[in-house]
Amino acid sequence: MSSLPTRAEIDAAAALVEAVIPRTPQYSWPLLNAHAGCELWVKHENHTPLGAFKVRGGLVYMDELRRLEPGCRGVVCATRGNHGQSVAFAARRHGLEAVVVVPRGNSAEKNAAMRSLGATLIEHGDDFQAALEHARALAVSRDLHAIPSFAPALVRGVAVSAIDFLRHVPPLDTVYVPIGLGSGICAMMAARDALGLATRIVGVCSAHAPAIARSFTAREVIVQPSSTRIADGLACSTPDPTALASILRGTERIVQVTDDEVEAAMRTCFSSTHNTIEGAAAASVAAVLQERALHAGRRIGAVLTGGNVDTAVFARVLGES
Repeated sequence: MSSLPTRAEIDAAAALVEAVIPRTPQYSWPLLNAHAGCELWVKHENHTPLGAFKVRGGLVYMDELRRLEPGCRGVVCATRGNHGQSVAFAARRHGLEAVVVVPRGNSAEKNAAMRSLGATLIEHGDDFQAALEHARALAVSRDLHAIPSFAPALVRGVAVSAIDFLRHVPPLDTVYVPIGLGSGICAMMAARDALGLATRIVGVCSAHAPAIARSFTAREVIVQPSSTRIADGLACSTPDPTALASILRGTERIVQVTDDEVEAAMRTCFSSTHNTIEGAAAASVAAVLQERALHAGRRIGAVLTGGNVDTAVFARVLGES
C-alpha cells in the first residue's frame, strides 16, 4: 500500500459497511477515568456483532474481491480468531467457501465462532507464522484466494470505525491503538489525517511479542518469536513491511505492555465498565495506565478492539489480583 486511504475512500467503505454493521459506541467512563488519571474515551469494538473490529475489513475486502475476481470460488486465511471470523462472515454473505487456519492450542471459543459462521477450520503449527505458511500452501493446492491479515481493503474497512470514533469524541491529545499486523493502527492514522487532526497516535504491543516494537526502533522488519499468554491478537512474530512503513511515518511511538499489565487492565475495564475485553484489546488501556503520569489534564483515546476471550481464561483473570 503506497498510501493510507483517503477520506473519500473511507466514506465509500462506510456506505458498504454501515449497511451491514451498526456503528459502535464511544464512552468516557468515570471510574475508568479515575484509574487513568485523565479524561479517557474508549471505542467499544467489543460491541460489533462478531465482538471485534475486524469485521468491517472483511466486508470491504470481499466486496472488492468479488468485483476483481468474479470467478473466485473460495478463500483461505490464517488467524488467531477475529480476522478469521471477519473472513468467514463476509465469505458467507457472498456464497464463497472459507477455509481458516489456526495454530494448535488456539482459543476454543474463537474456533467455535468461526465454525458457526461456516468456515472450515484447520489447526496447523504452533504459532501464527506456521498457520500462515500453511494457509498459503492451501491457497495453491486448493485453488483458493489467500486473504492476508494486512491489505489496503482491510485498512479501508477498519478506518470506517476509526473515523467514526474521531468524529464523535472531543479532540483527543493522544489515542492508543493495539498492533497485531497493523490494520487497526493504519486505519486510525488514515482517519486522523482525513479529518485533519493533530492527534498523536501511539501503538501498543505485547512485551512478549515485541517484533513490531523492535522493528519500529530499527526502522526495518525484525523477526521475534511471541510468547504472550493472554494477548493472542498481538502474537505476531513477523511484521508486515507495508504496514511498518506506514507506522513509521504516522505513529509517534510504540509502548510495550506485559501480560500482567494486560490482565490488570482487563480487570480494571470490567470493574469500571462491566465490559468483557480480550487481552489484545485491553493492551490499549494497559498502556494508558502505564503512562498515567503523562496524561494529567489531557484527553486520551483507547481502542478496545474486541471482547472475544474464552470464558475460562476470563474467569481466571478476574479471579486474580
